[in-house]
Amino acid sequence: MDYLESVRVGIDGLRAHKMRSFLTMLGIIFGVAAVISMMSIGEGAKREALEQIAQMGMRNILIQTIPSEDIEEGSDRTNQATGLRFVDVLALEKVNPLIEAVVPQRLIAAEAQYGSERLDVMVTATLPDFARLMNYRAVQGSFFNYLDELEKRRVCVLGASIKRDLFYFKNPLGEKIKIDRDWFTVIGVMEYKLAGRSAAGYDLNKQIYIPYSTAQQRFPRETFEAEIDRIVASVSDVDRIREAANIVNATLNRLHREVQDYQISIPVELLRQRQKTQRIFNVVMGAIAGISLLVGGIGIMNIMLASVMERTREIGIRRAIGATRRDILSQFLFESASLSILGGIIGILLGWGMTGLITFYAGWKTVVSVFAVLLAFGVSAAVGIIFGLYPARKAAFLDPIESLRYE
Repeated sequence: MDYLESVRVGIDGLRAHKMRSFLTMLGIIFGVAAVISMMSIGEGAKREALEQIAQMGMRNILIQTIPSEDIEEGSDRTNQATGLRFVDVLALEKVNPLIEAVVPQRLIAAEAQYGSERLDVMVTATLPDFARLMNYRAVQGSFFNYLDELEKRRVCVLGASIKRDLFYFKNPLGEKIKIDRDWFTVIGVMEYKLAGRSAAGYDLNKQIYIPYSTAQQRFPRETFEAEIDRIVASVSDVDRIREAANIVNATLNRLHREVQDYQISIPVELLRQRQKTQRIFNVVMGAIAGISLLVGGIGIMNIMLASVMERTREIGIRRAIGATRRDILSQFLFESASLSILGGIIGILLGWGMTGLITFYAGWKTVVSVFAVLLAFGVSAAVGIIFGLYPARKAAFLDPIESLRYE
């Protein structure tokens, strides 16, 4: 008897018990779906982290103002907290030889208007080097330059979402928009950032960028408001970024008279920490998905053993008419492998659908990678073969005479 005959008999056996075959596959289906969905969540989180870190700049040191109300209570210097100042920017440029550029950022909540459209926006007042340090480029026009900064020009650059909401499909270059009480000329539109959230928690796509000197003139600070909300310091050698950060901390500590009204963070170290956390998450989720596949494999073994007992007489008849042990082994191994492979295919489709639901309802970024699909499918096929091998061998080694007598 050839292998095609074993395959045909195996298919007939599965078709004869459709409901049992489907219920047997459920463990594999949910196990594979769990593997796909968990790995897609992990891959999505990994890519989002990489995008956010790349957005902040691998060579950058980020210094943020801590509001006085957030400084640890009980400090006798709390009332001296002023936050970051422009003098800090000048000091970091002069004192730290490892830093190649320093850019301040001041965040201003404002209302932008063009025609009948009005938006609540975040205005970022900064220097021209901001775009380069933040790996941020203009897709229309250009970012403002140092002549705009020097002459305090009322020019602005729009984030991608601002351009869409104010101008729709119209070209905004050269148009004037009103920001609070002043008119600004649009000279550029920035690219859309997938990981739009900045370290300060604001969406870069929903910001308007203006020269720092213009903001100082047109948007006076409120009482007790920090002069600068954030400073980005770019380091020439990424391998010495920790050393540069220590110098930054020492410099600011001296300038602020040991008042900790600022916080320093390093994107490279944030990336390492997030990768470590992600690895733990992947191991835990992978273990849960693996247990699901293990349960599915045990279910296949259990059902196949029951099938062997149920079809003992059939096995005896096949052996009596010339089927070899290899034919019987092939038949039952094909049945178990078919259950796991078909369950794996359905599980992949279910897992793919689950990732879409997770993205839609939870708002998490998910990425279904080819590796995840191949891994889940390969594991499901291996489970069917491994857990089906014992029942298949048991069927193959049944005594033909005893099998024919079995009732």
